[in-house]
Amino acid sequence: MKLAEALLLRSDQQKQLASLKQRIEANVLIQEGDEPSEDPNVLLEQAFQLNSALQELIYQIHRTNAAAHLANGQALLKLLIQRDRYIEQHRILIATIQISQSDAHRYSSREIKWKKTITVSKIQLQADDIAHKLRELNMQIQSANWQIELMS
Repeated sequence: MKLAEALLLRSDQQKQLASLKQRIEANVLIQEGDEPSEDPNVLLEQAFQLNSALQELIYQIHRTNAAAHLANGQALLKLLIQRDRYIEQHRILIATIQISQSDAHRYSSREIKWKKTITVSKIQLQADDIAHKLRELNMQIQSANWQIELMS
């Protein structure tokens, strides 16, 4: 199985587990005289089995990420860490821009006046540059994921 397939399977299993959790919550407590639509004990067992399979798959993905290298010799894990760095930097820049654009409500001329301490256009350019780098890095990672075999 390719790493990309394992990542898709992981996503599906995470969604299935979330669904099972919701179904358990919906059937654990019912009104007196009613019957649960599903047996929560059966759902719990299914959730535990799925969770075990999911954790094993995650372990295999992590092992593969740690050991894999791209054709150019770059370690896949290093690219993943770089992607996480870009994601966080982008979040910080976007949050900074959003804060600078919030209206300071003034009801009279005697209230405090607020002024920006940053140049929003420069911060936006940084955010755009990081977003571009992030897209390129994601394409490189996704391409590699379809070539790398999942370790068992």
